[in-house]
Parts: sequence; C-alpha cells; structure tokens
Amino acid sequence: MPLRVLGIDPGLTRCGVGIVDVAPNRTARLVDVLVIRTPATMPLAERLLAVGDGIAELLDLHQPQAVAIERVFAQHNLKTVMGTAQVSGVALHAAAKRGLPVALHTPSEVKAAITGYGSADKKQVQAMVARILGLAEVPKPADAADALAIAICHAWRGSGANTPATGGAALTPAQAAWHAAERSTRASLAPRRLTK
Repeated sequence: MPLRVLGIDPGLTRCGVGIVDVAPNRTARLVDVLVIRTPATMPLAERLLAVGDGIAELLDLHQPQAVAIERVFAQHNLKTVMGTAQVSGVALHAAAKRGLPVALHTPSEVKAAITGYGSADKKQVQAMVARILGLAEVPKPADAADALAIAICHAWRGSGANTPATGGAALTPAQAAWHAAERSTRASLAPRRLTK
C-alpha cells in the first residue's frame, strides 16, 4: 500500500499544500496540490481561520496517513516568521485533531532529500519535484512545489529512504546522496573519546 502524505509549506499570504502517494519502491504520484491564499487586508484571526479551514478540508478529503510541515527557521523579517509560525500551529492543530502523525522538516533537509544537496536552490528543487512526480512542468507557484517537496521528503524518509534499499528496490541518486550525508552527519556528531 502506498503512503499518503500531506505536505505543507506554511505561509499566511500563500500556504502551499501538496498531497502525494509514495509506493514502497519509493515511486511518487501526485494526488493534489494547491495554494491557500489570504489577503493582507483581512484581520489576522480570519486569515488563520481561512488557512485552517482549507487545510482541514484537504485532510478530510484526501485522508493522508501523515502530515509534514516545513520547520520555521529564523529570518530577518520577524513579521514573516510570526505568520509562518502561526500557520504551522494551525496545521499542527488540524492534524492532531485527526490523530495524524506530524513531522517538521528543515528546508535543508528537504533540499537534500529531493536533490541530494542541502544547499540546492529553489529552481533545482522544483525541477526535481516535477521529475520525481513525472509532471510535464513545475507546479506553480513556488509554494505548491515546495509543499510537494516536503511531502516527498517525509515519505522517502518514513519509507526507509535513509536506509539501504531492500527487496531489490534501488535508491535514486538523490536518496543515495541523502543517505551518505546522514551517515556522515551522524559520524561527525558521535561522541569522541579524548586522548592524552
């Protein structure tokens, strides 16, 4: 059975939501993708309600088995960070209300999963998302492609993309690079014995 993941690129003006089905052999299929928009002129509480209602509707419609959200990270623009964090909270609430497991993934983790390179630029990630899903063109706007990347990242990680393939299923080049990077990171973080 494929794993269905709903990925969220949180934002107050534009919140990307992408749903993918990922088979045990790590092939991914697009289920749905859209961007929930709210105008800056709308009161904050109403904007959060609109985004929350949109996410809840998609959760109920597509019945994912997991939710993945891009982790909020520090930016110079405090207003943007606050809006992103607030939308993340709304999404976490909607998933928890339905008893769904939620994972938070950093932008560099998503980039590494999709492209094999944690510092890839947005265009590289978007191109790989289209390629992975077999799409003729990159989903637009960027928030839509980002949401799909987050969902794919989680599905690959949750379905064993960070461990060697079994049962004859080979890792893609991006998955192999990610696996190698994770091994390297674990080795560098391992406690070291001090010698005199």
